[in-house]
Amino acid sequence: MKRLFLKTLVAAVALSAFGLAQAQTRTIKFANQNAKGHPIVLGMEKFAEIVDKSSGGKMKVQVFPGGALGSDQANVSALQGGTLEMASMNSGIFASLVKDFAIYDFPFLFGNPKEADAVVDGPFGQGLHKKLEEKGLVGLAYYELGFRELTNSKRPINKVEDIAGLKLRVIPNPINVDWVKALGANPTPLPFPELYAALEQGAVDGQENPVATIKGAKLFEVQKYMTLTNHQYNPQSVVISKKFWDSLSAPEKKILQDAANESAGYQRTQSRAQLQSGLEDLKKGGMQVTELPAAEVAKLRDKMKPVIDKHAASVGDATVKAMMAELTKLRK
Repeated sequence: MKRLFLKTLVAAVALSAFGLAQAQTRTIKFANQNAKGHPIVLGMEKFAEIVDKSSGGKMKVQVFPGGALGSDQANVSALQGGTLEMASMNSGIFASLVKDFAIYDFPFLFGNPKEADAVVDGPFGQGLHKKLEEKGLVGLAYYELGFRELTNSKRPINKVEDIAGLKLRVIPNPINVDWVKALGANPTPLPFPELYAALEQGAVDGQENPVATIKGAKLFEVQKYMTLTNHQYNPQSVVISKKFWDSLSAPEKKILQDAANESAGYQRTQSRAQLQSGLEDLKKGGMQVTELPAAEVAKLRDKMKPVIDKHAASVGDATVKAMMAELTKLRK
């Protein structure tokens, strides 16, 4: 009887240990709007690979590209509710939660990728991510979407005045609406998954996105003209649901944080390496690519100044001063 009891006890302990092991296997859904093959998605896949290896298979990351789990706005709600574990999205989108994030949408803020890296990886970028925690999100790292360019189906843009009258899709937030208005164009806020159909049906004439996104979404099929303006640089925040984050052990958190940092370096390298080949592919796809002359870029910058002044007030004086101080320091 005693032996039977011991056998039963051993079996119960083994079953319990097995159940615990099963429970400890974490599945993480990681969402983004871009298509498979896009540098953002390559970064996500690298993250998944690192997490799998570092956790010995105890943590599995499932990558959902192409808006498969809904729009950015839907993903934010799911992250806050804990039904989605992770997402990567334009940092400026978080301005609806923390107003300071709107600074990332300021036109002509960063002069080059090196400046952007120094700001987002330094105290400024980390400080903004910290502010997301009270909104139910934890910022782990920054990927990049890169510098944005303008496309349309109506005419080549050789001077700033050529932009006037175009109906342009913009990321749904106030600063993007305002800078498009400042150029005499008509802004149409739309979630990214709806963009291709809107262009195809002629509901909008054009849009603005980085080269890799234009290529990945095959916008060359519905857009004829592209103008290299580099008018905006988009960091992409890699965020995790705070509800999920708080359920993790310290070693699990370290695995995810380290993987986010490592994959961010890899992702930006991929993004920059693909830029030239991406332009060539767009040309092969039938797009006419032009570059604004320096004098026109100067005019473009001037038209953006009132927009920056207006939104500097709503973003917050301290945040704007901190950003400008960082940039001044970098440019010395």
